[in-house]
Amino acid sequence: MEKPVFVINGFLDSGKTSFIRDTLNDPNFLSSGRLLLILAEEGEEEYDEVELSKKGVSIIAVEEQEQLTTKFLSDLDDFYDPNMIMIEWNGMWKLTDLLELDLPQNWMLGQIVTLLDSTTFPMYLANMRAMILDEVRYSDVVIVNRCDDSTDRSLIRRSIKAVNRKTQISYERADGKPSGDFEDELPYDITQKYIEISDADYGIWFMDASEYPEHYDGKTIHFLSMLYVSPRLPKGYIVPGRMVMACCAEDTQFSGFMAKLPAAVSPESLKSRMWFEITADVKVQRMREYKGKGVVLYITSMVPAKEPADPMIYFS
Repeated sequence: MEKPVFVINGFLDSGKTSFIRDTLNDPNFLSSGRLLLILAEEGEEEYDEVELSKKGVSIIAVEEQEQLTTKFLSDLDDFYDPNMIMIEWNGMWKLTDLLELDLPQNWMLGQIVTLLDSTTFPMYLANMRAMILDEVRYSDVVIVNRCDDSTDRSLIRRSIKAVNRKTQISYERADGKPSGDFEDELPYDITQKYIEISDADYGIWFMDASEYPEHYDGKTIHFLSMLYVSPRLPKGYIVPGRMVMACCAEDTQFSGFMAKLPAAVSPESLKSRMWFEITADVKVQRMREYKGKGVVLYITSMVPAKEPADPMIYFS
């Protein structure tokens, strides 16, 4: 029988203990039987071990990361014989260390949930960008708590989505209640037929167009781009885009969409890393390279351009 492993991640005081405690108070969650709770970090809030034991929850604390070995976890599995495992992960430890660990037989990684404190996120983003974005890189769900009307949810969302487009983001108020539906306020007018994409907005546009391609179907866009040209692309296609840095130099990648050249332009006349001002009509269509539907640019104008002083695009 497979045993699901739930990882609750986040920095100290991000609300992990409260989240776990609320989850364990849900009788439906514990209906499958025994649960082993592994604490890799102990915050100010504590668990009522006596009450939890009545519900079939066993708690084990880990002081040092070196304790977490396959043998250690296998010994816990033999001793407690849980049906489920929950790990309160230490936010100062690399999550990849856990993900790369060989789990005991029948243990299956179920879900990674990361808790973020909206009041400290901007500070962490400014001073510990790589570390805080690594918190959310592998998360299935990100819960942003302690939100109020002053919370810059646009900054939070685009920072998270820059490194993990598939994760689900939920916003909560200080009392734990949902903070309501929210859509990013885009820095350009999405209702217009013609959209000018500045360098500062390129990362936001690329992310939004990747996630919601239908927003741009039938629009005309203009942006400064660097070309990617390859014989591996379909005939008559190139990829105009930009080098985008999500959190650090190691996370830099070329981000662009498939683009159909005008009939008058030969791909052989173009080379990768050339710079052009691109104007294109957007269509959403299925392409093999996307493994589904996505944005396809039908270029109507290509004007040679100079490489900008700072060619990098940042999510900020």
